[in-house]
Amino acid sequence: MYRAPSTMSLLCLEASARLGSFTAAAQELHLTQGAVSRQIQALESRLDVRLFVRRRESLITTDAGRYYLEEIAPLLQRLERATVNVMAFKGRGGGLALSVGASIGAYWLIPRLPAFTRAHGEIALSLSTRVGPTDFKTGTIDASLEFGDGQRAGLCCDFVAALDLAPYAAPAWVARHGAQIGAATPGSGLLHHHTLPDAWEQWFLAEQIDADPGRAGPRFEIMSMALNAAVAGLGVVLLPDYMADDMVQATRLVRLSSRTWRSPKGYYLVYPEESVQSPTLQTFRSWLLDSAQQR
Repeated sequence: MYRAPSTMSLLCLEASARLGSFTAAAQELHLTQGAVSRQIQALESRLDVRLFVRRRESLITTDAGRYYLEEIAPLLQRLERATVNVMAFKGRGGGLALSVGASIGAYWLIPRLPAFTRAHGEIALSLSTRVGPTDFKTGTIDASLEFGDGQRAGLCCDFVAALDLAPYAAPAWVARHGAQIGAATPGSGLLHHHTLPDAWEQWFLAEQIDADPGRAGPRFEIMSMALNAAVAGLGVVLLPDYMADDMVQATRLVRLSSRTWRSPKGYYLVYPEESVQSPTLQTFRSWLLDSAQQR
């Protein structure tokens, strides 16, 4: 019957490749150089492939070794994180590393997090931001709240929230250009964001405006940057209400239409299939989906 390589042999492989030396790996792992060498030899024998090219002054990872490391590195990182969590929380919780879109994270998720931490103080959240889909191969992220179509091969995608957009502009901009978005609206005053680069085209179609909005206006990587540009009077921007409401109440933005346009894409909680059994992730998932329904 097949048996997977031991954890120690994999740790020796990772340390040796990273440090380029059996001796350095032995010092880091508190083993002898001979013990590390024997672990690597046993692993190569089991896999029937060479993982290193041994030279007098250096240790070079083979193509097979690099491929194998890329596959097992996330598993080793998850093992290390699980060990730290068990030691720190004694099995009563743990850490959860989340990758969150910058705008939905700052304007939608973070205002809700106090309720989560009050209910689940045993879970320590670690949030980071990125633009675009999360790469889970690094093993450093447990789940991602990201914008997309919910179709990620090999990953679980739970729908969290739709993206409904309406036009907003600063009062001074409205005074100069009017509160009606239409064919006469200058294209240079339409602010774009990479989240939905064709949002204005879709808005014009939905409103049956017989004009091409073009792409002459400034473009911003994330919606929060476009929001700040609109507040500064640079133009009109399509935003969800959870981002614009505070600025409307502060009279720094004006909503220019009572209608909204819903993007065919939305926000999803994305995570690897093997994480389905993670109690910490499932606790956060249940809370997140319930919170989205209460919006």
